[in-house]
Order: sequence, then structure tokens, then C-alpha cells
Amino acid sequence: MNAPITAFSPQPNPEAQALGTASVPAGPYYHADWFADEREAVFRRSWLNIGHVSELAEPGDYVVRELEVLGASLIVTRGKDGALRAFHNVCPHRGTQLIDGPAGGSAARFSCRYHLWTFGLDGGLISAPDFDRFGLEKKDCGLKSVAVDQCGGLIFVNLDPRGAPPLRDWIGKELASGMDKTVVSRATHFSEYVYDIDANWKLTYDNFQENYHLRFIHSKSGAAGLGPDNPFGYPVRYGFHGMHRTQTIWSNPAPVVTPTQGFTFAKAARQQIEAGVDFGDNTKQYFALFPSLFVFDSPINPFTHMVYPISETKSRGVIRIYWIGEDDSASKRFAREYGLATTRDIHSEDRAVIEAGQRGLSSGALSHIHFQEQEVLCRHLMHNVAEQVAAYRAEKGA
Repeated sequence: MNAPITAFSPQPNPEAQALGTASVPAGPYYHADWFADEREAVFRRSWLNIGHVSELAEPGDYVVRELEVLGASLIVTRGKDGALRAFHNVCPHRGTQLIDGPAGGSAARFSCRYHLWTFGLDGGLISAPDFDRFGLEKKDCGLKSVAVDQCGGLIFVNLDPRGAPPLRDWIGKELASGMDKTVVSRATHFSEYVYDIDANWKLTYDNFQENYHLRFIHSKSGAAGLGPDNPFGYPVRYGFHGMHRTQTIWSNPAPVVTPTQGFTFAKAARQQIEAGVDFGDNTKQYFALFPSLFVFDSPINPFTHMVYPISETKSRGVIRIYWIGEDDSASKRFAREYGLATTRDIHSEDRAVIEAGQRGLSSGALSHIHFQEQEVLCRHLMHNVAEQVAAYRAEKGA
């Protein structure tokens, strides 16, 4: 007789079982040659999150984003026609970057400080001194464009030289529809913090894909998320969507919180309810988009976390907490700042142990690492990364 399924039992899932239980090679977490192929096979060929539509709310708004892993600097704009566009931050005259990034603001045009070539929000060349001496046509001298689109309020770019597939097809219509219903999709404001970490991007990202470590690393800070019905804080269910993943995070119906936590949670909840957020059963949906973005759709404290590789053993994370509407009182602002501070405090408990894991792997002591059933999202990520790298190496070999 099978044991009854509880909130913290491994959930039967044919797709998870199909991934097997074999140990995973450790080399891809620190080998430079693997990282070099990963950069081209995974990051140059994937849609990467670089912002939120609230940053480009009006025509003329722009942001500059650096993608170190691809050696790229990008300008993303909202045109006069309301369309999103993205361009390499590179003057086609002699390659000078137009804007020292990262940056943002509002502009009607962009000019290169070197020789004053000037471009419109659509990337077209408007003017260049002595242009008639070049023997060129203006239409052939615009900024180099990059594929850009949005889903769930998030802006993505794709630098695949073969041509990018439509974003929603790449995410999958079911998953994209779910993202369109998140709090993040409707957000008007966010708070952000950025961290650098001495660890491979997969090792960093994996820490936030599994709850196996909660009761050890977050025994005090994460206690509100644990309870007698789910003492380990394991997710209720997992989902697999091609290269992407989801999980439903269990919500403690009777969390033990401090008076300050109780006040801030209630204040943040009230603000979201006033904005029309549906709390439903108060479960939290987690969308993990390949390769390294996750969206945590909590009714009270929704946030995104994007991990950008810098080298095989160094990464940069960008965490943003979103909300709808202005903080129109001191208590609402306090609740928002408290939520960000709490998230940072919990995250700070993870960083040292992630870096310790990287030092251990980089020593070469292990040929393989191991994932248990509740680390299946980590296995799924590595499975898909390995598939992409193998396909890319086959192309190079051919």
C-alpha cells in the first residue's frame, strides 16, 4: 500500500522520473571550456530578462543594460509609436559606445560624443557631420538592432545570430499565460538590489530552486514558512514546460511571526488587495525560465531574481521586489522596505554556503554531485544545459 501524499512528500511526476537519478558531472560548474560553450549555446541563444515595462512607461524612456557574459551593452527604448526596441550600444561609425552604462532616463535621440553621429529612438541615423564624404546611405547606418519583447511585464532580449524565435513560443503559451496573471505583470514600481558572488551561475541559481536546505540554512529566518503540516517547507507540486519549470510553494496557514512582521505583512497585503490582487488560496507560484530567471509570484512580496554569469566561477544576481501603486503613506513605505530588507537578510544566509560549494567543486575533489527528489528542478536545469551544449558542440564539429 502506498503512503498517502502529504504537502512535503515527493510528488509523483512522470517528467521528473524520466530525468533519472544518476549523479551529475561536477566539471560544468567550474571548467572554463564548458563555460565558453555554455555562453554561446545557452546565453547567446536564449531570451534573457533585462528589465520591466514600468521602466519604459512613456515614449522616449530608455535603459542601458550590460550583458558581460556576451560582451554586449544594449540600449532598450520605448519609441514614439509606443513600440519597444533594443540596439547594441555601439555607434556604427567606429564602434564607440553611445552611452556609458548602465543608465536610464528619457531622450529624443542618442548622439555619439566622438563624432556626433546622432540616432533616433527607432535606431535610424538622423545626422552625421560631413556625411556626404562617406559614400554611404543613411538607411544603411542605423544602430544594430537586437530582438526584444515582453511577457508578464518583463522585458527580454535575444542575441541569437540565427534569428530569435517568438518569445511566447519560446516560453510556451501555457507558461506565458500564467506569467501574464502575476502581480509582477501589473506592477508599477520595484525595489532592486544587486550582488556579485564567487560562484558559477548554475550553482547560484540552484540554491533558489530547492527547499531541501531551508530547515538548515534558514532555520530561524524562514521559520514562518514551516509548520507541522510541512516541517521541511517542501513545494506542493512541480511542473515542467520544455526547458522551463514551475513549482507551487506551500503556504503556512498559521505562521508564527513577530509583531513587526505581522504589521508589515498586513500592511503589504492591504495595499495589494486595494490594487485588486487576488490572494486565492495564498499559495505562491514560482516560474523558472531557462536559463537563469525566476519569478516568485507571492501575493504580498512578489519578486524576480535573474542570475547573470560573469565567468565560470563568478556571477551577478539582480533581485527586484514589485508592487502596484504608489506608497502613499509612511506605513506602506515601511512595509515595502521591510519586505526588501527581509528578503536580503534571508538571501545573505545563502551566499556564504554557495561560495563554499564553489570552492569545494573548483578544487577538483569531486567528479560528480548528487540530486535527490526534492532537487529535481536543479537536475532539470542541468539536463537542459547539457542538451544545449551538446547540440552546439555537434554544430561546431560539423
